[in-house]
Amino acid sequence: MKITIIGTGYVGLVSGTCFAEWGNTVVCVDKNLEKIAQLKQGKLPIYEPGLEELVVSNHSAGRLSFTTDLIGAMKGAGMIFIAVGTPPRTGHGDADLSFVYLAAKEIAQSLEDDAIVVVKSTVPVGTGDVVEKIISSVRPTGSFSVASNPEFLREGSAITDFRHPDRVVIGVEDARAKEAMTTLYSPLAKYETPVVVTRRRASELIKYASNAFLATKVTFINELADLCEQVGTNVIELALGVGLDHRIGKSFLNAGPGYGGSCFPKDTLALLRTAQDHGVSLRIVEETVAANEARKRRMALKVIDAVGGDVDGKTISVLGLTFKPDTDDMRDAPSVPLIETLQRFGAKIRAYDPVGSKNAAQLLENVELFDDPYECARDADAVVVITEWDVICRLDLIRLKESMRFPVLVDLRNAFSVENAEAAGFQIWSVGRPAPRQAVPGARSLPVTFDAAPGYLGLATAAPLLCAAPEFG
Repeated sequence: MKITIIGTGYVGLVSGTCFAEWGNTVVCVDKNLEKIAQLKQGKLPIYEPGLEELVVSNHSAGRLSFTTDLIGAMKGAGMIFIAVGTPPRTGHGDADLSFVYLAAKEIAQSLEDDAIVVVKSTVPVGTGDVVEKIISSVRPTGSFSVASNPEFLREGSAITDFRHPDRVVIGVEDARAKEAMTTLYSPLAKYETPVVVTRRRASELIKYASNAFLATKVTFINELADLCEQVGTNVIELALGVGLDHRIGKSFLNAGPGYGGSCFPKDTLALLRTAQDHGVSLRIVEETVAANEARKRRMALKVIDAVGGDVDGKTISVLGLTFKPDTDDMRDAPSVPLIETLQRFGAKIRAYDPVGSKNAAQLLENVELFDDPYECARDADAVVVITEWDVICRLDLIRLKESMRFPVLVDLRNAFSVENAEAAGFQIWSVGRPAPRQAVPGARSLPVTFDAAPGYLGLATAAPLLCAAPEFG
């Protein structure tokens, strides 16, 4: 099948490449001449593990191509995917659908009979109806279908998520579109992947509801982490005990500085606006958004407390800038409000990120960026871990401590064990974990360590887990 993908951003490029890997002929279209030229040379506009190799191999095999010519790209295409951005409108919170509607108008000019237009972009309920009306207004005669096919790709593991998804959601209004869409995803049948076929509006809402629920789950464990600190217990143990309940699940129960990225912040706000437009109150989602925004800046107060209550004139080294590991995405990253807050209190900021520094430089002012974490920490009054990159989790703590002015480690991802950090000479502040010396009055202390099964606690003597791998957005 020939497939046209409009938009070569994260969703469009990953989806188009994976469709090509399944043997389809895929043409990715974008108006950005420079981006298309780079893609033809195998240079990607985003960082995603494993994607570059797939782009190069499928491009070389002739299954994947890139162009700015929409009319040419649509010739003979049985499916046209709209995968353009839907950023939040400034000052409104709802999704900006102008790129989606523009794509629909341009598609209508050259759409062939019986073609299926698939909205892959994350859009509010009813967007597919509008896309159908736009196309119909341009070509009132001729047959076509409009379907919804939301993506559920996590940055940093998008290839795996596409190849082995939890489910595929398809929203259609006619049998022909249903048959074509299920056939497209038939390569997943060998994995017994559930394919959920719904009406178009239900499909659109499933995407927003999923992300809002996960955002709420992240915020819930973050608030419980605050309670753990006050009552002298460990949020990691709490999350394990809660997450082993199969009705709840252990994913997204890793406490931290708040969620960020391209999905959760944008989609929760868009869902709230949709609810408001229909006279419905989503109080839980409202509180989730408010609590998460407050948390990002409140983490700066934890850093200030760690250095004695005043950061004016002090040097703070930040390790990790992107909103999660294995991506260069800085959108709504917790590092930005934390750094800005510390700067307002007079701190001098140095920062390190293995791949996100270029994007971070466009958002942050007066921040000295480094290519080496140890150099970043040199003569610092405190080191703050914000993103749990593997290279950061594996740092030599003794070497790190020796380069600093004062041995203060603020671990906002619980990337290091308290015992190992203190053994290296650090004063460690973390999220939802009391230091071993901060014993609860009257409580009996037990030597709890990690056993041989990763992620399970016991009284075994195996080495402690040094770095967890939280799943954020």
